[in-house]
Amino acid sequence: MRADLRRLSAVTLVTALALSAGAAPALAEDPAPATMGIGRAQTVDTLRGTFRVTAWTDAPQATVTAVSARIRRGDAVLADLPSLVPSPSDRNVFSLPPESTLKLTEDGGTLPALGRYAIDVTATDSLGNTVTRTDAGTLDFTLRPLLTRFDAGAATWADRNGHPTGALAGIQPGSGDQVPLPGRSVTVERWADDTPLGSAVTDADGTFAAGPVAVGTRWDAYRAVFSENSDEVHGTAGIYDSVDIRTRKMTVAAAADRTRALNGETVTITGRVTDPVDGTPVADEPLEAYLGNGVRKPLRSDADGRFTVRLVAAPGPDSTGWGVQGTGMFQNGLYASGPLAMPLDTRTTLMGYRLGGDGRLAVYGQFRSPYEHWAGYTTQQTVLLEQSPDGLTGWKKVASTQLSTDVRRAFGFGLASRGGWFRLRTLTSDSYAESVSRTFHVTRTSTRVLSVDATPEPIRKGGVVTVRGTVQHDQGGWKPLANQPVQLRFAAWGSKTWKTVAWGHTNAAGQTALKARTTVDGTYTLVHVGDASHFDSAGKGDYVDVR
Repeated sequence: MRADLRRLSAVTLVTALALSAGAAPALAEDPAPATMGIGRAQTVDTLRGTFRVTAWTDAPQATVTAVSARIRRGDAVLADLPSLVPSPSDRNVFSLPPESTLKLTEDGGTLPALGRYAIDVTATDSLGNTVTRTDAGTLDFTLRPLLTRFDAGAATWADRNGHPTGALAGIQPGSGDQVPLPGRSVTVERWADDTPLGSAVTDADGTFAAGPVAVGTRWDAYRAVFSENSDEVHGTAGIYDSVDIRTRKMTVAAAADRTRALNGETVTITGRVTDPVDGTPVADEPLEAYLGNGVRKPLRSDADGRFTVRLVAAPGPDSTGWGVQGTGMFQNGLYASGPLAMPLDTRTTLMGYRLGGDGRLAVYGQFRSPYEHWAGYTTQQTVLLEQSPDGLTGWKKVASTQLSTDVRRAFGFGLASRGGWFRLRTLTSDSYAESVSRTFHVTRTSTRVLSVDATPEPIRKGGVVTVRGTVQHDQGGWKPLANQPVQLRFAAWGSKTWKTVAWGHTNAAGQTALKARTTVDGTYTLVHVGDASHFDSAGKGDYVDVR
């Protein structure tokens, strides 16, 4: 119910006031007609020969039973529309029946020309109340613009532009016929960001062709837009289409100057871009080259299709191989790759070492990679123990071992040695780079046992034998080794097993005399057991005959 359309007559208002005061009305009259309302008539934009209008009544238990309209320009009525039909979904909304659609006279209608016309509407309810609204709305009887057959065009390697074309038509009101719209300016813009790209004027048949538009990406799309508000054409139309990118088949042949590159080493890749059909070079093609997972370096082919690029190896986890590929949107098949090992950095650490008095050198180390991840595979790494005469030059292998590892592994060496300068070195493989431990120096002083003599000889069974000898050490010349532990060892005749039968020390002159009771024939010797700075040594054996 429309409150703004409700109106009470002066008599009705006076009567209501009198009744509210408790007095009888001074004058009795028929109640005023109930208020009816008519809304704004609006053109149906998709079919401009029709319109809709809302009509209602506020009378109790009444309904709108008839709605009519007339179309006029000024005082001239051009169409009488005696019966508008209600909408099935809303009984207060009325529109033209299909058979009453307004048309141009050339299409069998009554309207002489395109343009805008006034709409007057009259409504009647079931109680006979009637209301008329003059200029209830304006009939937009103009052409509705429509863009069709829009094609963004095909961009090729030779012509890297889009060529937008299309057609502009107007849909006639009433008949729905499409007529070309010549002489109109159609704007072309980039669909992604609405950037204007140019415009074109339609020909007599409504077609248009915009100038070449440089393609920015392989996903470029254009939108054609037209807008006009005149007595002939009213509305906005738009349509879009993607550019058809047509690539050119190319091939690239390339090679690297090495198959293994350590951290910081330069790898040179050379190659050539050609047409696979006739082998002709393709110049000025954008490319990128890379090593493993490293940064990609842009480059272009020269006039002969050739290129050279230098890249610095930067090893990392799971980073292998080299590659060259095209980056242009008009390229097809431009890719080449090859093997390249980039060994990971490593660290070979000396963990400990010991040179025993028996001349046995034990060395312990650890191999590791600073990239602390488990790659899920193992590689064979060779680690060397090397010796140098001065700790600086002339390093030579004295022992080696194989490690099956991919992150870290402890290892050790054991060998006979008289001491010297040593280091550990891990050899380079395709997985891991060379690394060297710190150098270390280890030594002991050489000793010797001289003049071993067992007396008396021969000897009776159960007698005591005395074994004498002298211990010396090398101090730039052989000197007596005083106060050093000495063992007397015995091996029975026919046996290779030595047993310690007495202990003692050397005197200030490095001499010693040890005694043992003998029961069988055999050989006696003196053995010096080295301390932390001396090697062990043993004298020659002296055979004793027991009778």
